[in-house]
Amino acid sequence: MQGLDGVIRNYAWGSQVDIARLQGREYPAELPEAEEWFGAHPTAPSILDDGRPLDDAIASEPAKLLGARALDEFGPRLPFLLKLLAADQPLSLQAHPNSRQAHSGYQRELRIGIDAAYRNYVDGNHKPELIVALTDFRALCGFRDPLESADRVEALGVPGLEGLVEGLRDRRQGLRWAVPNLLDTNREECRELIDQAVKAASETDAEGSTVLTELARYYPDDPGVLVSMLLNHVTLRPGEAVYMPAGNLHAYLKGFGVEIMAASDNVLRGGLTSKRVDVHELLRVLDFRTMDEPRADARDDGSVRTWPVPIGDFAIKCVQVGPEAPAFDIDGPRISLCTGGSVTVSDADGSVTLSPGRAAFSAATAGPLRASGEGELFIASA
Repeated sequence: MQGLDGVIRNYAWGSQVDIARLQGREYPAELPEAEEWFGAHPTAPSILDDGRPLDDAIASEPAKLLGARALDEFGPRLPFLLKLLAADQPLSLQAHPNSRQAHSGYQRELRIGIDAAYRNYVDGNHKPELIVALTDFRALCGFRDPLESADRVEALGVPGLEGLVEGLRDRRQGLRWAVPNLLDTNREECRELIDQAVKAASETDAEGSTVLTELARYYPDDPGVLVSMLLNHVTLRPGEAVYMPAGNLHAYLKGFGVEIMAASDNVLRGGLTSKRVDVHELLRVLDFRTMDEPRADARDDGSVRTWPVPIGDFAIKCVQVGPEAPAFDIDGPRISLCTGGSVTVSDADGSVTLSPGRAAFSAATAGPLRASGEGELFIASA
């Protein structure tokens, strides 16, 4: 058991308040703090108390730190990545590849330098992800039914979007036709359509008018603003979560949460960003099936809440730690992250006391994980 120092990622859309305030540091921070990574991804591995990067430690002792099951299934690497995510502005419109697509894309791009700006695949892993809200958290998550989208777009009465309405209602075309066509809209035409859509939505108080207005303020001529009209608009309350399988189009808008994902940094962007956009590759990985309910089902067992997902790379628990110290017999490596109060986590190798925003790593072979004190603790595992 060792403390684990995360790595802050200073992306432009991040908050200068959320992570710093959670950790008791002065805020606003000098730079936007978008994410803090707790894991062993080679892009930004966390640091153990003994000074070793977590990926180096795993490489030197894979059987001890990962355990036989995780080592056999995922190889000598930590299969999950835990993050604090703090969005003060909208993130890019994006999707992530499945395992086959990621492996193929990574192999294709091996000849490209790993830091090249035009590279899409920085590793060969898929990237399904789940985010649990710590504050109210707004997001665009997955496609809604195209017929419902057609009705909403038609109600705006924007000249120039009649073809979109017809295409969405045509079962032979639907989303597979609508999304590429919207993303191919030239910037001048796009600006005009966005202006009219925002005006019409505001005048009619249409559902989604706030999102349209917000996105247009940041990206007034970006086709991604128009695509947002085809997605589910979700507001999570603290403790609620969304699960985004590979291939699902999404964009987080604003809020603070704990995110867990398969250990990958593969992102295909279609808009709403100053970073590289590759519409062709995005369309290759997109899943055009609709998502009727983006919120993930939660299971509550007393003081423990979990969100089951259909992949083996990660699992996550949120534990309300109190006088009755729970024990968790988890088969595999564990990362514990405190988000409130003061919690001591211990295993057969020792203990670490965590304050909010601090994390610890526990080896697979160190026996059951125990939590004591009073506060909120997230436990990530395979």
